[in-house]
Formats: sequence, structure tokens, C-alpha cells
Amino acid sequence: MGLDQAVIVALGSNMPGDHPSSEALLESALSRFPQAGLPVLARSRWWSSAAWPDPKGKEYRNGVAIVEANGPPGAVLEALFAIERQFGRERGEFNGPRTLDLDLIAYGRQVSDGPGLTLPHPRAHERLFVMGPLAEIAPDWTHPALGRTAVELAAAARVGRDARPA
Repeated sequence: MGLDQAVIVALGSNMPGDHPSSEALLESALSRFPQAGLPVLARSRWWSSAAWPDPKGKEYRNGVAIVEANGPPGAVLEALFAIERQFGRERGEFNGPRTLDLDLIAYGRQVSDGPGLTLPHPRAHERLFVMGPLAEIAPDWTHPALGRTAVELAAAARVGRDARPA
């Protein structure tokens, strides 16, 4: 699969729940992708960053995976939400602490802004904790709307500037 067809998912956690660490929780979540119809083709290392927008919160672990998807973007998003629920995710406070956050960053070259799903993700390009891990595994991936590579976007990211491989 070429990067023009890449389905990109960002993973994040700062509350390990029943797991010994957020990294362990993220590994466990990633292991459920294939049974959800999302086989993992590539993945980044886990990155750490201060909580955002309140840096006094517990540090986050983040990463990115490129997956294979046979269904439409909405079905992929629903599969990601189902995995989040398996790990106790309750959607509430915007940008608040969470056991598991799975975001659909891009679905090939699709650009859309529909109810409940905007592609590519409207804020991912601003976040080093997304673009850094993506640049690690797909440095030449080009944002469908902005025309800039993952490496260029990581260098320009304004949110999570402290993000680094854990």
C-alpha cells in the first residue's frame, strides 16, 4: 500500500486503567486492531508529552499506526470508538485525561467535512505528538489538504513541542 492510500490512526493515553502503564494499555489496544478489521501495517514508537492543554496533568503517551481498512471512513471510526470503549473510554471533558484516545488522522487522500468526521483530522497537523510519530514511520506522507510532508508538519507543529520518543 502506498502512502496515498494510507489510513492513519493516532493513539494516546494518560490513564493506564487496569494496565501497569499507558504504554502497556496502548500495546493492548493496538493488538485489538486486527480483530476490528484494521490490520496494522506500520507503527511508531511511543512518544511522551506533557498533558495538554493543562501541563500539570499526567504525562501522555502517543503513537501512530498505519492500518489497512476495507470499509468506509465512518466504519473505521466506529471500529476505533468500539476499541476505546473496551478500554473504558468515556467521552466527556474535551481534551481531558483519558484511558484511550484513537483518532482517525487520514483516510487515503480523502478530504471531507461531514457530521462527526472531518478528514484529514482538523488539528493533527498542529500537534508534534501526532506528526512526530508519523514522520518516524512515513516521513514522506503528504497532508491531503496542506500539501506538506509529515516531516515538514512535525517541524512546524505548535502544540506539544515537548513531545519526544519515550
